[in-house]
Amino acid sequence: MSVPVRLPESFLVPTPPRSRLRAVPSPGASPSARTLLAQARQGLLQAEQEPDAAERFVRAHLAALRAAAAVLALRGRPHRTRTKPMSAWVLLAKVAPEFAEWASFFQSCASTRHAVESGITRLVSARSADDLVRQAGQFVDLVDRAVHGAGR
Repeated sequence: MSVPVRLPESFLVPTPPRSRLRAVPSPGASPSARTLLAQARQGLLQAEQEPDAAERFVRAHLAALRAAAAVLALRGRPHRTRTKPMSAWVLLAKVAPEFAEWASFFQSCASTRHAVESGITRLVSARSADDLVRQAGQFVDLVDRAVHGAGR
C-alpha cells in the first residue's frame, strides 16, 4: 500500500534570467513520472470519496498538481541558475504548451486551496469542489496519455 505524499505548497523551481526555458526531453516515460501519475490518480480517488467539500477541493487540486509534476518529470527542467522561483503551473505552461490552459486554470485555483489549507473554508461550495474534482480528473486523464504515450 502506498502512502500519499504531500508536495510542498509552492513546488517552486528557479527561472533562468533573460533566456528561454529549454526542456530536456527524457526518453520514454520515466519511473518518477509514472509514480507521480499514480499518486495523482490515488489523490483523485480520495477527492472523489471525501465528504467535506473544502477538503475535496484541496485533494483534487493536489491531484492535479501531482499530474503536472509528472509532466515536468517527463519533459525535463529548465537549466538551473540563481533567479526568482517559478510555480509548477507556470513551469508547466512553459515546458508543455499544450497544457497551458490547464495550468492557467489550476493556477487560478491555487489561492483558494491555500486559503482552505489555512482554515478559510467558506470559499468552497459543494458544487465548486465537485467541479474541480471533475476537471482534475480530465487533466489527469490527459496527462496519463502524455506519460504513457511517450513510452510507446
